[in-house]
Amino acid sequence: MAEARRYLGQAGVYLLLALGVGYCSSQPAYTHFPPDRALIKLSLTHGAKKEECRRRTPEELAKLPPNMRRPTECARERLPVTVELLIDGEPLYEAVLPPTGLAGDGPSRAYRRLTVSPGRHQLIARLRDSDRKEGFDYERTMTVDLEPGQSLAIDFHAETGGFVLR
Repeated sequence: MAEARRYLGQAGVYLLLALGVGYCSSQPAYTHFPPDRALIKLSLTHGAKKEECRRRTPEELAKLPPNMRRPTECARERLPVTVELLIDGEPLYEAVLPPTGLAGDGPSRAYRRLTVSPGRHQLIARLRDSDRKEGFDYERTMTVDLEPGQSLAIDFHAETGGFVLR
């Protein structure tokens, strides 16, 4: 009799555990992405230009050991990349991305998931990778129709001319 109660108690504990796991696997309800919104994903990995090399003066060359007398001095670091994404004239994402790497000589990277309202929008994507103070080196204006739940990817490839939509 005691053995039967032990088996019944063990079955009861297992049943409670199974019910608890079943409840926790379905509650609370998790929505990965709101069904009434659209998603824009901006992804870029781009190495900006390096700073201009400078010519050393004869006095500077004379101070250097003979094996280090190169006439030009070139910095290893890359410039930061400036990125802007505007939707209907309003800024959606703006950033100045520093170069990666220990010496600052790697590419700048960005990945952003931005939720927007569905419908027709005018997107303007801009990128500056040089030392200019005003304007942008790459710019693309596009009109997109976004459906609820749709995902639009904006990527950047300098070798193909700039921003690419997928």
